[in-house]
Amino acid sequence: MTIESEQRCTIPIIKKFQDYKAYRISDHDTNRLAIIFDSASADSSLTVCVEIFDPGGATPPHRHNYAVEMFFILKGEGMAVCDGKEVILKAGDSILMPKTGTHYIKNIGSQRLYALCMMVPNEDFSELIRSGIPVTLDQEDLNVIARLDSLAVR
Repeated sequence: MTIESEQRCTIPIIKKFQDYKAYRISDHDTNRLAIIFDSASADSSLTVCVEIFDPGGATPPHRHNYAVEMFFILKGEGMAVCDGKEVILKAGDSILMPKTGTHYIKNIGSQRLYALCMMVPNEDFSELIRSGIPVTLDQEDLNVIARLDSLAVR
C-alpha cells in the first residue's frame, strides 16, 4: 500500500442495531422508522432506515421532487401504490419508486410489515423523521432487524 492510498482511506461508519433511533413522523402515523444511516451520520445525501408498519398501517401518499426511494421487504406482506399502479410485495421483493411518482406502502398482512428503505438523495427525509416523535423498538422489531427471527433452533 502506498502513502497516497493510505491518505485516501477512510474509516467506515459502523452502527449496531441496538443503536438505531426510531420515530413516528406524527402521532397519527401507523408506521415508524428506525434510522440506520442518514446525512447526519454518513456525511452523504442519503437516508437508510427500517420502516415498520403495524397491521393495516400505511404511509400517507407522497412524492419526492429529486429523490428515488427503494423498499426491500424484510418480513410481512404489503402493497405498493405508485401513480395508481398497485403491486403486492412479500419478503425478498423490492420496489424502486421514481422521483415525482406519488406513492405509498401499505401493510395488507395480519402481522407487522418490515421494509428496508433507502432514499437518495436525502431530500430532507431524515430531518423529517428526526423531527417526529421518538419511539422505542420492541423485542419483535429488534429480532427482525437483527434477523434473529430467521435463526432456526436445532
